Order: sequence, then C-alpha cells, then structure tokens
Amino acid sequence: MQLALPLWFEVGSIVVLLLVLAFDLLIVFKRPHIPSPKESSLWIAFYVGLALIFALLMLLLGDAEHAGQFLAGWLTEYSLSIDNLFVFVIIMGRFAVPRKYQQEVLMVGIILALIFRGVFILLGASLIASFSPIFYIFGAFLLWTAFNQAFGNHDDEGTDDSWFIRFMRKHLKVSDQYDGNKLRTTVAGKRMFTPLIIVFLALGTTDLLFALDSIPAIFGITQSPFIVFTANVFALMGLRQLYFLLGHLLDKLVYLKYGIAFILAFIGVKLVFHAMHENELPFINGGLHLEWAPDIDTWTSLAVIVGSMVVATIASLVKLRMSGGTIAEAIHGDDDEADEAPEAVTGEVPVPRDQQEDPRT
Repeated sequence: MQLALPLWFEVGSIVVLLLVLAFDLLIVFKRPHIPSPKESSLWIAFYVGLALIFALLMLLLGDAEHAGQFLAGWLTEYSLSIDNLFVFVIIMGRFAVPRKYQQEVLMVGIILALIFRGVFILLGASLIASFSPIFYIFGAFLLWTAFNQAFGNHDDEGTDDSWFIRFMRKHLKVSDQYDGNKLRTTVAGKRMFTPLIIVFLALGTTDLLFALDSIPAIFGITQSPFIVFTANVFALMGLRQLYFLLGHLLDKLVYLKYGIAFILAFIGVKLVFHAMHENELPFINGGLHLEWAPDIDTWTSLAVIVGSMVVATIASLVKLRMSGGTIAEAIHGDDDEADEAPEAVTGEVPVPRDQQEDPRT
C-alpha cells in the first residue's frame, strides 16, 4: 500500500531534522567536553520525545499505518544503532581517544552513518521500484545476518584492522600522539596526520557495514523512502549522549545480540513472505502470487520488535545482577583508564610535549 503524506510536511520535517543535527554538531565543536549523566539523560529524553511527537504528527496528518511504520522502523534502527555504538566503544578504547574529544569523534561517526544510510536508501528504493524480487534477496540476507549475529564470534569485532585500515596506515604519515582535536599536526618539522584520521576511517568502514544491515531491515517494515530516512535520522540522534550515559554497560548486555538477531530474523521471514505474496518469478509457482503466504501487519511487527528488545535487556540485567555486578559499576567501567593509556595507539608511552627535545637544537 502506497502511503502519502503532505509534501510540505515531508520537506519541512527533513529541513528541521537537518537543522537539529547541525545545531547538535555546532555544540560539540564549540564546547568539547564529557557530558554528565544528567546532561546525557536530558538530551536522550529530548530526542525520544521528538520522535514520539513526530509519530503523533504522522498519525494526525496521515493515519495509524503511517505512525506504526515509523515507530517500528525507528525502534528497529535504534536497536541496530545501539549495536553499532557497541563497536564504537571498542574502537574508542582501542585507539585510546581522549574522552574530552570523544563527542566530536562520535558526531563524525554519526554523520558518516547518516550519509551511508542515505545512499543505501536511494539505492534500495530504486531497486524495489524496478526489481520486486529484491525482497527475496533482502530476506535471505537478513536471515544470514541474524544467524551470524546470534552465533558468530564477535569477540574481535572492532579490535582488528580491516584491510582498508591497514592500507591507509601504510600509505599515510600518522603521528604517535593526538594533538587535541586536530587531524593534522607538526612533528619534528614535518606535517603529519594525527591518530584521529585512523579512528575516523575505522568508524567510517564500520558505518558502511552496519548500513548494509539496517537498510534491508527497515525496508521490510515500510517501502516509503521518507519514513525510512526519518526513522534512520531519529535513530542516530542522541547516540553520542547514549554512549556517555551507558558507558561500558553495553558490554554487559550479553543477550542484546540475541534480541537484535531475533528482530532481523523476524523481518527477514516477513520479507520472504512479502516476496512470495507478490511473487513474479516464473520458476516459483509459475510466476503467480502465492496467496497462502501470510502478510504480517505493521502492529505485529512493532510488538515483536519491542518485545524482543525488552526481553533481551531484562535478561541481560538479571544476569548482571546474578553475577554480582551492578548497573552503576557497569556504566562507569574503566573510563579513567582510557585517558591514562595513550600508549594504546602505538604500543609506546609517548613523551609529553613539554618534555620533548626541540628538533631545531
């Protein structure tokens, strides 16, 4: 069913969302700091409230189907973004990014994620319009991704350099130390990149891989490019604040990956059923629609998504409590160690700038 919203609402929404992101970006670069739990909580509440208001407007200007598709898509993308955030945590720790500048790094990662997802949304919408059997491919891909999410080994995820990062390390002149939030610095009279360039490249390649999962997932809920885009934007809003609020608790949510895997598997099955229901492939049922294939509605999808995340989160917190840990301890983790271990970038303890020998002497 093709849904239509007023054009002024669609254009106005995109403009407002981009302005909010630009304002958020300006705050980060004008005042880099470590946000307090209170500040992070207020920002997250603001973004969640904004998403709910947006869903209400879609209900009033469109119908319940519009609002339901947005909520289901937003929650799906939010759960996948939290999984993305877990890898961000590993990357930040591995490259020992100073916490004072992690907000800026996270914002760059979020912008890259938005760009990649925007590109895949356009490609996905084009494929759906011109090749309806793409839903078979999307469904199979999500089922494989769900299996890998649940049973794959993710212990080294984000800790080993990809071939791309190794290639860039080899061909870029990178210094051993950070120089504030600068990408370029001068060492012994030579201009070099700081380790931030490698961090940005690692985040970018991670964003690209996660976009490959997230776009087929939300197209299993709605085929409206507008809803797909806005759900992704709202899912990415507040992620940097969530990073500082939850901290190392993400690593303690051991059953979260199973909740996400179940959501991906459910949407994968839904996509396959949809493809069968609209079948046009000549070697399947003679090119005729498979009328017996069930058509899973939006509200059932929303209930499954919410239920999966609630069960996975509660089960993880129960296991944390049974193991003797507390949520407060898990949140704070070893934050201070990240600031005291700049040697994690190169394996060597750097000499402070005020103690370095002047290369001109």
